[in-house]
Amino acid sequence: MSQGSFGRMPAAVIPYVEPYDGDRRVLRLNLTTGNRMLQKGQIPPVVAIDGRQYIVYWGTVSFEIPADRACHLSVHVDSERIAQVASTLLPPGDLPVELTYATNFISGVGTLH
Repeated sequence: MSQGSFGRMPAAVIPYVEPYDGDRRVLRLNLTTGNRMLQKGQIPPVVAIDGRQYIVYWGTVSFEIPADRACHLSVHVDSERIAQVASTLLPPGDLPVELTYATNFISGVGTLH
């Protein structure tokens, strides 16, 4: 796996679990919200990597992703309905990726940047 600019691979990286034998890299995802109910962990974010969903925690989470092909990333909040959805297709590359997910409960839209 390529180490890129993050140096050594962080200790708590969620492994890529789909059948895949190629090179991997790290996606560091900063999950943020201004909503106090969400910050207290009452409603956790859901991250999907190539369709596999992970219920995680607010803050920084790292995932292993394919390096030599595109990888789909989506994040949402799942309470009474799926909301605050943000999605992107990450292009192949050797370097680690760092993105921030943010919620906006007034607009109902999540963002990845």
